[in-house]
Amino acid sequence: MIHPGAAAAAIIPARLAATRLPDKPLADIGGKPMIRHVYERARQAKKLAAVLVATPDAAILAAVESFGGSAVLTSPDHRTGTDRVAEAARGLPPDVRVIVNVQGDEPLLAPDTVDAVATVLLDDPGLVMASLMCPLPAGRESDPNVVKVVTDLSGFALYFSRSPLPYRRSPDAPYAPRQHVGLYAYRRDFLDRLTTLPPTPLEQAESLEQLRVLEHGYRIKMVPTDRAPESVDTPEDLERVREAFARH
Repeated sequence: MIHPGAAAAAIIPARLAATRLPDKPLADIGGKPMIRHVYERARQAKKLAAVLVATPDAAILAAVESFGGSAVLTSPDHRTGTDRVAEAARGLPPDVRVIVNVQGDEPLLAPDTVDAVATVLLDDPGLVMASLMCPLPAGRESDPNVVKVVTDLSGFALYFSRSPLPYRRSPDAPYAPRQHVGLYAYRRDFLDRLTTLPPTPLEQAESLEQLRVLEHGYRIKMVPTDRAPESVDTPEDLERVREAFARH
């Protein structure tokens, strides 16, 4: 349900070009394209005034409009999804103060996680950015495809890494490793500022865009959630998600 009085909007960046799974936003899952599943789940969030797909591809635009969704064409030259989200956000009404960047490859997105990151910024005007973290699954400590995060005692991110984080000299160490979940909320003016910040050394070393925020001296509030959503990056992921939908 869309709430006209809300001051947050979700933008879903989506494009056809993908190395491991080309055209994945249009991949069929249970009779619907994946982008429709993501869109419909985002619409169930209670804190949003609007949900919008931002894409450089006419085929995605047509698919979204065919099921009654909202989409805008963006420049094909953006380097990141964040840049695409920022362009789309410039067309939103001025009273939308918070932008949630929803990944377009998570058809099992939990709407309450969208509300969680949006609420943090709506409730505290001093914050500029929020994201999610969850318990790190056993056996994934050294997996470079799983991004880890450590926080300070107030829940602000200290560092993100593809390496084990933190290094625990004893298995009984009290700090439980946590996985970063790539759902972001930005204060709208900060989103524009973020796209103008130059890339930073740690960002380039880890290939993690969120490190640019920390290296430039800004803070990211981390919001706990139970688990990471199932993302679709490979043909195997797609089949697993199709099976999950078939069971329900």
